[in-house]
Amino acid sequence: MFEKLFQLVKNNAGKALIENPEVPAKYHEAILNEASSSIIEVLKGQMESGKLRDLVKYFQYPEIYKNPLVTSVVNKFATKLNKYYGIDPASSLKIANSLMKPAMLELIRQTKNEQNKEFALSSFLSKINGNRADLSGIVHDMMAV
Repeated sequence: MFEKLFQLVKNNAGKALIENPEVPAKYHEAILNEASSSIIEVLKGQMESGKLRDLVKYFQYPEIYKNPLVTSVVNKFATKLNKYYGIDPASSLKIANSLMKPAMLELIRQTKNEQNKEFALSSFLSKINGNRADLSGIVHDMMAV
């Protein structure tokens, strides 16, 4: 599942990262890993802080550009670009916005795709949670509300 998330991010990385002259090619793979891990870290943090209901609602009713969850993912990734790759803060934020917003929107699409069992929301969240609990019943109940 994490490989598929990496591929999803990579598929959205064109102009934001791969074709961006501000990002050295030698860092592309590492930065894609940072982007994927930023998504996982924010989603996992939501669950660990007791905001599973808010997380499920995000996937049900995404107002992608207004959601604080997306802002958290963008900011976390921008901070990593600046701290670990020396990209200035303004450019880091621009790259993060250009990459993470479309990637998060595609992630929502994938979780709603009935054919894609690995990205089914309950399965996806269970894996992010380290498979410590099967969240399918809880997520199903929350989606019914």
